[in-house]
Amino acid sequence: MKSIGLYIHIPFCCKKCLYCDFNSYENKEIYEKQYIDALIKELNYYINQGIYSFKTVFIGGGTPTIINPENIARIIGTIEKNIEKNAEITIECNPDTVDERKVVLYKTMGINRVSIGLQAWQDNLLKTLGRIHDRKDFIESLNMFRKHGFTNINVDLMFSLPNQTLEMWEETLNNVCTLGVEHVSCYSLIVEEGTPIYQLIRTGKLRIPDDETDREMYSMAKEILERYGLRQYEISNFSKVGFQCIHNLIYWNNEEYIGVGAGSHSKINKIRFWNYHSIEEYIVSLKNNKLPVEDSENISSKEEFWETIILGLRLNIGLSISEINEKYKIDFIEQYRNTLNKLIRHQLIQVRDNRISLTDKGRDISNRVFVEFMD
Repeated sequence: MKSIGLYIHIPFCCKKCLYCDFNSYENKEIYEKQYIDALIKELNYYINQGIYSFKTVFIGGGTPTIINPENIARIIGTIEKNIEKNAEITIECNPDTVDERKVVLYKTMGINRVSIGLQAWQDNLLKTLGRIHDRKDFIESLNMFRKHGFTNINVDLMFSLPNQTLEMWEETLNNVCTLGVEHVSCYSLIVEEGTPIYQLIRTGKLRIPDDETDREMYSMAKEILERYGLRQYEISNFSKVGFQCIHNLIYWNNEEYIGVGAGSHSKINKIRFWNYHSIEEYIVSLKNNKLPVEDSENISSKEEFWETIILGLRLNIGLSISEINEKYKIDFIEQYRNTLNKLIRHQLIQVRDNRISLTDKGRDISNRVFVEFMD
């Protein structure tokens, strides 16, 4: 059996956040049963091949916790024989979309990791982002998961938000850490064209912090999270010892994975393929006994090599030189000597103990470092 990661996409939302560019939809709950039936059909296609076992399962969205928990149970039941022992099984959660019944059922199903989307501690910022919850909802949902034995909880946070100050960000970090969560993901707000928040910022109705403040916020996150025992292991991710997100490590280590559901991406046997984004197209395709794959592309050896470098450098541990040399039959140091010397000279990377990794300065401008290797 090939041990891989499995991502399961639930595209339904109560209300789409103003910044969201993900494949998610509000007011389409009418499709829930048809969508889950189609999802089960797609999962069975991969299960029936008899060659895959899942070391991680990640149920994301959208908001998976708004659908009937029995449908989550159907999903888990379909794949349970292929889930490896001690596999990491995550479900994303939006505060105010869970109750005691759901949480108990998730625990019974074997889900052992929860990722809660808080984003900010201050209710006024949550309202600006178009979130449906407030701080009180977040605390109640976190306590509910704790009450029923969940010991691996991630909280998603965002900085560089409209009207957010350094003091607000510090308050967010300290309060979340005080609650004792095992993992924190911190992302700078990315203003995607076509989203409502893009229009509000473009027309001057909202203002976001400048680049210097953005970097101060990032630096503050690293300092405060470290103080609470949450060590940075990837550019945007911090965890207590033993609580790194195994599913995301599959992506960063450029390993294989299958994605099911509308808009999901997969990477198997050096082929990348993705499903129809439309819920309706996805359902119709499977009703007609066709895989809902919209398109695919072969991954060249050169492209895979470059992706391995870029994804691996996101990790604090960096890249193993010997593993790169063996996998791609090259002398990495010799091939990239000029690039490495330049980046070392500017204190953006370090080469130590057979590994290449970004420095703190390099993580601050990681995209510029990546471009150097791409060239």
